[in-house]
Amino acid sequence: MEVDEVDENFDDSFDPSVFQDLLPIYYRRLFPFSLYYKWLRYDDDKQFTNREFSFTLRDDVYIRYQSFKDDEEMKKEVLQRCPVKIDIGSVYNFRPSEQRTASNFHPLTKELAFDIDMTDYDEVRTCCSGADICKKCWPLMTVALKILDRALREDFGFKHLLWVYSGRRGIHCWVCDKQARELTPAARTAIVEYLSLVKGGEFKSKKVYLPETLHPSIKEAHKIIDSYFEDLMLTKQCILDSQENCEKVISMCLDNNAKEYMKNEFGNCQNSKSKWEKIQDIDSIAMHQKTASKSNRNKHFIMEVMLQLCYPRLDINVSKGLHHLLKAPFSVHPKTGRVCVPIDVDKVDEFDPFKIPTISSLCREIDKYDATVREKNESGNGEDVAKVEDYNKTSLSSSIKLFRNFVKNLSSDFDQ
Repeated sequence: MEVDEVDENFDDSFDPSVFQDLLPIYYRRLFPFSLYYKWLRYDDDKQFTNREFSFTLRDDVYIRYQSFKDDEEMKKEVLQRCPVKIDIGSVYNFRPSEQRTASNFHPLTKELAFDIDMTDYDEVRTCCSGADICKKCWPLMTVALKILDRALREDFGFKHLLWVYSGRRGIHCWVCDKQARELTPAARTAIVEYLSLVKGGEFKSKKVYLPETLHPSIKEAHKIIDSYFEDLMLTKQCILDSQENCEKVISMCLDNNAKEYMKNEFGNCQNSKSKWEKIQDIDSIAMHQKTASKSNRNKHFIMEVMLQLCYPRLDINVSKGLHHLLKAPFSVHPKTGRVCVPIDVDKVDEFDPFKIPTISSLCREIDKYDATVREKNESGNGEDVAKVEDYNKTSLSSSIKLFRNFVKNLSSDFDQ
């Protein structure tokens, strides 16, 4: 018997006061240490033994340069310290735990990583702000994942991408191909710059400037955004319902005639959809207005608006260097209690962060499973509970399987 979905009878609410008490159970019975070892050793044991891990302990005690011989040693140390958060860093030329005595200690390789945080979308979402998320704004993460996943696979040829829910308000990506792990900081910076379109601080109104001739990657990103835009930005976010947001969009336009047209027409519109229809009319109007200018300063205005509202907003510092650490998959977020589970790219539209199990619900699922088996055993119809992996007793089962398949596909490259 396996549990693939959260039991509807369970309340997945999380009580932070029990977090520290449940962590030892989670690490002992559910955290996939053996899969971690298979993942991070790649085709060489030193890839794991020279890997840096960091622990955040209770009361924000932060310990860097942890390293382990294998999964058993890692499990032993994690169970002893019970960190509230585990981060993963680079592979160094010496074991990080020996860094005080090592000469010329420096990082060698690290996965190309990306961090997308919903707080960076606060200026374009109307439903939430800060650490809060809801079903109206979460599709922004879906769009970001689809755009980056396509670009990394098709434009750069990477195959082994592990997408992970952050446990609260964002998503992470680990690009694990050998070529990606061996990239220099300069190459990483070039890649993240290539993938960055939205640039400028909060006081800059126009943050996307497209060239006369569009790069194919931009066209592909626009296709993805276009399939979500009406439902996400006009229906869910009602982005143009407020006067403030209307003025922001108008200020992004470089053509004075088009600006005046929007100002005049918006006053006759009742909602975001009708205002967007007026914006789309600008293209057809411009085609009939012959001017002496040889260039159309407004050529890509509509696309620029869509990209500025929906294109991925990356934390560049996470991607460009080798010294930055990132939260480990299957960590538990201490504020929400939710597990940082892998995301199935093929089913990303179905991913719901509010259905991700909490550490509390997982412990209850194990207890319920074991109790059910004991009852069956007493009646002579049971099974040997010891033979069932603990994760198969919970709604974490599908996430572990997804991670195992990722590791298996990654390992297959080393056998060729």
